[in-house]
Amino acid sequence: MKKLLTLTLISIITIGLVYALVHYIRMDGFSFALALNFMLMACTLTFTETMKSKLNSPYFQEKAWEKKGKIYESLGINVYRKLLVAVGWEKLNKKSKPVKKNAAALANLYYRTKQDELGHLIIMIIVLGFNIFAAVKFGIIKSLWLLTSNILLNIYPVFLQRYNRPRIERVININKRR
Repeated sequence: MKKLLTLTLISIITIGLVYALVHYIRMDGFSFALALNFMLMACTLTFTETMKSKLNSPYFQEKAWEKKGKIYESLGINVYRKLLVAVGWEKLNKKSKPVKKNAAALANLYYRTKQDELGHLIIMIIVLGFNIFAAVKFGIIKSLWLLTSNILLNIYPVFLQRYNRPRIERVININKRR
């Protein structure tokens, strides 16, 4: 009951923050797109950390159409990974979530890919809604910031989690056999 109450409170606070953002920043600019995405990242992370679901859905399993990550490579995931390193995101991420070389750390990293993917999927859907609304209200050109931010800050991170998770799973399985 306490968890449900907390999750409801997080959702209400998120709605309030989004309302304030919409009220104080025009929806047709870069600052709104960036603020919306990072605010939703903080709120979604808080939500998923509180939820603590096992995330055992078949959705998170590698699909045949992903062709062992080849589809993501063809979409430029390795360029995106280099971009994350260049802007310092990887260094910041590793500092807050250090990766150790043991089975428990790998299992945690595997779970975090699911958690991060779920968070980015939720944000992607919310930002897409704002993107459609902004395209109708301000025109497609002025809504491009939302589209671009959604691609770079949500869609590619989902691709990255789906690209990395099977590799982590293979390492976990190799460690189990030893």
